[in-house]
Amino acid sequence: MDHIIKTNQHSTPPAVGAELMSEVEGTVQGHRDGHGFLVRDDRQPDVYLSQQEMRAVLHRDRVKVRIIRYDRKGRPEGRVLEILERRKSPIIGRLLHESGIWLVAPEDKRYGQDIMVPKNAIANATAGQVVAIELTEPPSMYSQPVGRVTEVLGEIDDPGMEIEIAVRKYEVPHRFSPETLAQAAALPEKIRPADRRHRMDLTDVPLVTIDGEDARDFDDAVYCEPAKIGRTKSPNGWRLVVAIADVSHYVKPGEPLDEDAYERATSVYFPRRVIPMLPEKISNGLCSLNPNEDRLAMVCDMLVTASGEVHAYQFFPAVICSHARFTYTEVAAILANTRGPEAARRVELVPQLLHLHELYRALLKERTKRGAMDFETTETQIVCDENGRIEKIVPRTRNDAHRLIEEAMLAANVCSADFIARAKHPALYRVHEGPTPEKRTLLQNYLKALGLGLAVSEEPHPKEFQAIAAATKDRPDALQIHTMLLRSMQQAIYTGTNAGHFGLAYEAYTHFTSPIRRYPDLLVHRVIKALLSGKRYHLLSGRFEDAPKVRHAGKAKHLPNQEMEHWEAAGAHCSANERRADEASRDVEAWLKCRYMREHLGEEFAGTVSAVTSFGLFVTLDSLYVEGLVHITELGGEYYRFDEARQELRGERSGIRYAIGARVRVQVSRVDLDGRRIDFRMVREGEDDATRLRARRERAHDKREAAGEELVRVKATDRATKAATKAKARGGGKAAHPVRAAKATTRKTSAAPRGAKRR
Repeated sequence: MDHIIKTNQHSTPPAVGAELMSEVEGTVQGHRDGHGFLVRDDRQPDVYLSQQEMRAVLHRDRVKVRIIRYDRKGRPEGRVLEILERRKSPIIGRLLHESGIWLVAPEDKRYGQDIMVPKNAIANATAGQVVAIELTEPPSMYSQPVGRVTEVLGEIDDPGMEIEIAVRKYEVPHRFSPETLAQAAALPEKIRPADRRHRMDLTDVPLVTIDGEDARDFDDAVYCEPAKIGRTKSPNGWRLVVAIADVSHYVKPGEPLDEDAYERATSVYFPRRVIPMLPEKISNGLCSLNPNEDRLAMVCDMLVTASGEVHAYQFFPAVICSHARFTYTEVAAILANTRGPEAARRVELVPQLLHLHELYRALLKERTKRGAMDFETTETQIVCDENGRIEKIVPRTRNDAHRLIEEAMLAANVCSADFIARAKHPALYRVHEGPTPEKRTLLQNYLKALGLGLAVSEEPHPKEFQAIAAATKDRPDALQIHTMLLRSMQQAIYTGTNAGHFGLAYEAYTHFTSPIRRYPDLLVHRVIKALLSGKRYHLLSGRFEDAPKVRHAGKAKHLPNQEMEHWEAAGAHCSANERRADEASRDVEAWLKCRYMREHLGEEFAGTVSAVTSFGLFVTLDSLYVEGLVHITELGGEYYRFDEARQELRGERSGIRYAIGARVRVQVSRVDLDGRRIDFRMVREGEDDATRLRARRERAHDKREAAGEELVRVKATDRATKAATKAKARGGGKAAHPVRAAKATTRKTSAAPRGAKRR
């Protein structure tokens, strides 16, 4: 396998003061409290913008800033010099009528200012409705922004309004262009004879899909059977076939379908609604691997050894026919009881499922061997009623059916990365780098503070993280430790530079298995098709072309760099849109949870501390799976100190400690629907017994120490008084004042280090 040298694209921050009075450019990121930050184009630390500086700019404006000072921690503060670009996208908010003036209060509190609307610019909206507004006059130091209503979304309580707000708030494309819809409508309902050319016919292979109960598009199918690897008489491994919907056959570069798909970059999932990357004709029809229907697919055919290593693989286009649509629950039931009713209904396919399960166990051993991380976290699923309101929130349980599909997809993704890397063809890799130096230091200090005798090296390997997780899994604070391990790592991104996948412990990794809902997978399919035909895929032109000939090397020597720039730009675009989709989904879930919790105001619940900050605790409720904040002012009438190394809050007087994983009892005290925030109040009588017992012991220890010191001071005072009295009686010179002498002696005694002998 060819190794690509890992490069660090993040430059070192400048020394404090090195950039004083320098000018930098970037994008404004507002804060709900009125101040803001400049997110710099050069990826250096953000620049703080005061409330006064934010009066003339809005969230997401592009500006030029001069760095005017640094605070005590070396963080820069700036002054806005020039507004380079005003954000032109509509702002979503509630239309208000106050004292005869029409205003729109932005739904996104990072905008920080209400927008004035002339009476003749409110369209047909009424007070209280949610509207989209376009700015006609930008803000200045001395005036508010002015705008006009361009769209009336409806009442805030309308079903699905939270999704309508989120897609506009985060600028998620949610309408296909007329050209895209026309192109999708023109596609055939079924595959045509011409589509079958140059494809392997696998319609007789009993491939099956395994997905969730609520899945609507099926982009992957699997098949597994025992296989002989090497010169052996009996099977000593497995053949694993992973078939992925061939979206690239229908979505061609440069066409409207492709342009809309690139703009979206990913499907966005909300409770009860999905905004797809591709029109339904493709995602739920022509490219969905529905049972008993012939479909076009890209296939990764692998041989896997008994030890779980991929011995060989090949890619090829094919025609397949899914023989069954399984759910995870159904497969888990069959694996648990091969004589049960679920198995009886699928008797001819049960052997294949058992082979898949055997393969999964082998792949799992290999996963552990290479040191890939596997932290079990609780995922939740929101169940809504007919009006789109939360009915209940339930944990999403993962069983062996989930895991075996996950391992099969990982194997196919790794093979695609290896295939592309061997050919030295540019593509989008899924890169997950290890901890940054800052996060590594924080983790090292945390582990040291716990006294675990475990640490991570300067160049950590995933095995180190897995070893720490395994060694601490039975501890009471295992959740806290595993959470810190997860938070120390960076976010996974798409990039043209292969830097490996730290979490999965792979040297190269791509996304190949979901081209219906992820644009990077579609690009990887195009690259693989180009390589299979002996060509190269050029991202900018979208064409399959021969590699540049040697005699034109002088002319084409800059082509690889230009190509890499295009791939990097595509990776940055897809990564940003992936984050946008996540933010929009979280925003909707937060809105629904706030709405749900308004019905539980004043009620008490048991919960677990899920995060600790300098300003309070985040607590997740056991029964409702909702997270809220216990502000530090709600912890009691004493000062709580945040210990960054231990990631805990500790009361200075009581000694009570709160860390991740601590059990608490809280009361729902406030719900802010606009701010997407739920506040809890600590219920003292429900505190964890162990926490209270530990704090009581520490308080008793402190009292004993204080009493001991007081006794030492009393004895010292007594000795000094007696000495002064004797000196006066002897008349030997001027006697020291007894009280002053005693105080001086006490001060000297108190200044001695704690635990030192006092003679």
